[in-house]
Amino acid sequence: MKISIVTLGCKVNQFESQALEAIFSQRGHEIVSSDESADVCIINTCAVTAESGRKSRQAARHAIARNPAALIAICGCWSQVSPDEAKELGAHIVAGSGDRRGFADEVEKAYEARKTALLTDDAMKRRVFEPLPAGRLHGRTRAMLKVQDGCVNFCSYCIIPYARGPIRSLPIDEAVKEARRVADEGIKEIVITGIEIASYGRDLKDGSDLSKLVAAIADAVPETRLRLGSLEPRVITREFCRILANIPLLCHHFHLSLQSGCDATLKRMNRKYDTARFYESVELLREFFPGCGLTADLITGFPGEDEDEFAQTMAFIEKCAFSSMHVFPYSIRPGTVAAAMPLQNSKSIKKERATRAIELAGRMSEAYMKSCVGGICSVLFESGAARGSLGHAENYCEVWVEDDGLSGQIHDVEITGWKDGVLMGKLC
Repeated sequence: MKISIVTLGCKVNQFESQALEAIFSQRGHEIVSSDESADVCIINTCAVTAESGRKSRQAARHAIARNPAALIAICGCWSQVSPDEAKELGAHIVAGSGDRRGFADEVEKAYEARKTALLTDDAMKRRVFEPLPAGRLHGRTRAMLKVQDGCVNFCSYCIIPYARGPIRSLPIDEAVKEARRVADEGIKEIVITGIEIASYGRDLKDGSDLSKLVAAIADAVPETRLRLGSLEPRVITREFCRILANIPLLCHHFHLSLQSGCDATLKRMNRKYDTARFYESVELLREFFPGCGLTADLITGFPGEDEDEFAQTMAFIEKCAFSSMHVFPYSIRPGTVAAAMPLQNSKSIKKERATRAIELAGRMSEAYMKSCVGGICSVLFESGAARGSLGHAENYCEVWVEDDGLSGQIHDVEITGWKDGVLMGKLC
């Protein structure tokens, strides 16, 4: 079979799509791009916002239009929480966010028999982590390693706990085995990812936690860079930082899940920290990892957020001085607590506040890049660029040098300036 896979959403979805590619390839099938004719079209969907659901439906319709004779298989978080809608689009197989190997089995069966199947389960009853082969990013330079699934935070705006179920973790020895496998294949950097990796190990009941996991992987693959996925601020303690600071090839980039810089807004969001605890995490990271890249997510125009609350948020993010930010206008997600909250902001207000936050984020990013000039960064080069090579430093900034042919290599680079959001440098 020729199989195309379209992926929407987060790094976990990217990981799982790449795992599906590996599974199908191992079974003798050919993976093709979404622009090519395919026998099977898989759409791995996202449900984090209403807009994500709309894009998932749109991707399915496009796949059907491009390949009218193909088997259409929809999986992921959106089809997990909205299976009937997915079926109405004309999909032959509708699966959810779990059991990727079982999904692959059913795709093969359905293609041979031309049968339809509905494979969604009750995500809240899941208790076992499904190990999957680590996926690759940028050719053979970087791989993602999913170590955790599920979430029990139940933020008021988020559907993901219902789409992914409770916390499940990959045991440390299995994570180490997979890390060794990809390192032996020449991978230079492993990105440790999951739905909410700060909760790693809570279900294992053996004392495992994220810092112990990272330390064990670092011991197993001492010549491979490690990068952490998004972190919930409460996991960042002095002991956590002390353990991680002793890992030589840990990338000094930390993405913190902020969402708001106002305590009243955070409380309505049902976040489990306030701005004081968040800022404590920021200070700890800068104490143990001087010059590190700190990035964050921000939602603007959440229900009940007025100009005063937004002003508090703007002041707080400026105080944190992030190196980069992802800013999103609040999007109503049906089925969440926030969708029924009073004092919903208009689309224009949400967009206008996002614009202001993005402008501030841009100024903070420029200030951070300026602070990098004159310093030395270790850069993993991933691709060629216009008359040179492009890669990511430990702090996750993109770095360009004029030298060609560096893809897959790590080099120290002296930073000499920046342009259009990219650091410019020369090899040391």
